[in-house]
Amino acid sequence: MKRILSCLHQYKKDFIATPVLVILETICELFLVMTIGRFIDELTGNASMQTIWHYGAILVIIMVISFAFGAASGWISVRGASGLAKNLRNTMFARFQDFAFENIDHFSTDSLVTRMTTDVVNVQQAYMMILRVATKSPITLICALVMAFSINWKIGLIYVVVIPLLAIGLFFIARITTPIFKRVFKTYDKLNRIVRENLHGIRVVKSFVREDHETEKFKSVSGEIQKDFTKAEKILAFNSPMMQAAIYICLILICWFSAKAIVGSAAGIAVGGIYMTTGDMQNLLSYSMMILMSLMMLSMIYVMVMMSRESVSRISEVLEEKVALENPKYPKTEIKNGEIVFENVGFSYTGERDKLCLSDINIHIRSGETIGIIGGTGSGKSSFVQLIPRLYDATTGSVRVGGQDVRMYDMEELRNAVAFVLQKNVLFAGTIKENLRWGNAEATDEEIREVCRLAQADSFIEGFPDSYDTYIEQGGTNVSGGQKQRLCIARALLKHPKILILDDSTSAVDTKTDALIRQAFASYIPDTTKIIIAQRISSVEDADRIIVMDGGRINAVGTHEELLKNNEIYREVYESQQKGGNSDEAE
Repeated sequence: MKRILSCLHQYKKDFIATPVLVILETICELFLVMTIGRFIDELTGNASMQTIWHYGAILVIIMVISFAFGAASGWISVRGASGLAKNLRNTMFARFQDFAFENIDHFSTDSLVTRMTTDVVNVQQAYMMILRVATKSPITLICALVMAFSINWKIGLIYVVVIPLLAIGLFFIARITTPIFKRVFKTYDKLNRIVRENLHGIRVVKSFVREDHETEKFKSVSGEIQKDFTKAEKILAFNSPMMQAAIYICLILICWFSAKAIVGSAAGIAVGGIYMTTGDMQNLLSYSMMILMSLMMLSMIYVMVMMSRESVSRISEVLEEKVALENPKYPKTEIKNGEIVFENVGFSYTGERDKLCLSDINIHIRSGETIGIIGGTGSGKSSFVQLIPRLYDATTGSVRVGGQDVRMYDMEELRNAVAFVLQKNVLFAGTIKENLRWGNAEATDEEIREVCRLAQADSFIEGFPDSYDTYIEQGGTNVSGGQKQRLCIARALLKHPKILILDDSTSAVDTKTDALIRQAFASYIPDTTKIIIAQRISSVEDADRIIVMDGGRINAVGTHEELLKNNEIYREVYESQQKGGNSDEAE
């Protein structure tokens, strides 16, 4: 909870002011009850109109002051709770940006979404209740008990009997429902995953006519949540009748003993040693309602705190997660060139040395060199290049860029020097210009047009009604795969990087367009180190050198001609593609 409260920042004053205002409101309410009791005693003694006006004025003043304190505490608590929720979401989102892929994999995307939405809302509601109700209820309970005992300690013993019985019942209700609510949060993660997968893959769902299957899957998980909530609410439903029973028992007993005492007092007889007035009985009845309502609110808070405790734990896990990749204490910011050296590199996504997906990687890539990478699925091509911008750290050995181990650089500077066009291209909702300026926020319109010409994207962009101001839907769903790839390449070129990595990023364009893009690289960024992962031999045959990967190791390195002559894997791939013909998919 301490970690959560550290996110209060500018709302710390609200955290202090709200309880103070609630205490003042409670004091006013107690004075109101006491004044009403005295007023009733005055009325039974044939009070004058002046007395009535006097007490009436006092009651109105106390009520107005109490209302002012209550309204102020309510307004400030809402501001503080919503402010805490905002800061929590901002802090968590900023934390996500610092996470390495390893951290994100640890939690899962769906769980992170649930923690940032449902869990934050639970914490917000619990925080608001704690600020107001958890401050007011104990104070009201204690003060009302003290006042009741000060009126008549014998009748006050009624509370001593009833309250423990009620507290035990409320404790067992909360104890049974808490595990159910904990289970619900994990089911929410599952529900979010189903929704996310379905919307992300909606085209696949429709093409395979699996709408009914997906609907049933969603209904099943939604039903689990409904079942758990129904079970919990059925148990919580006992809360109200228990409170009502306790209230009626107290009222009946107080009325019975107080009435006997009042009648006796009027006759000058102390019934059971008790002298009481009508005002005293009125006060006792008011205090009993205050005591029992305080207990009811405390029981609700207990359940909510138990629910929110799980949310607090889940949020704290995110905030306290140790980031897998961090900057060194004194990071280097200057990257001299695009030279890359892999020295005895081994890599495992789990960090375990006996489960390496890359092993014994040794290669020296000169600055400005064009390197092609060929290999079958699972051969480690993508893992290899992801170590260069330090998306992951090598498990063993070292990766050097510009003569320095990548772990010695400031990560932002390193990644600014490396342009990465991923195998799964991503465009964000916004115009084409806005997407391209991810590569360079200060890029002029002319620079944008130039890189689009080099990436062979200008022709289809100009064909859109709004040209470069065309709006791209979320995920780039309103452009084809080949168009998306060319836009992502143009975006990478805007960075003017020292190293350009294309991870199978021209697979959706025809061979002619692929060749034109490679020619543009040679003329536009001759000094940039270019690494091209491809399935087609034609995409890499003009490279200075080609790396053949197999089983997470480098099988061979050489030119196209050398590998055709000396490497069986490369030759087999080349011959199979020559027989089958290259795919000339125009996009």
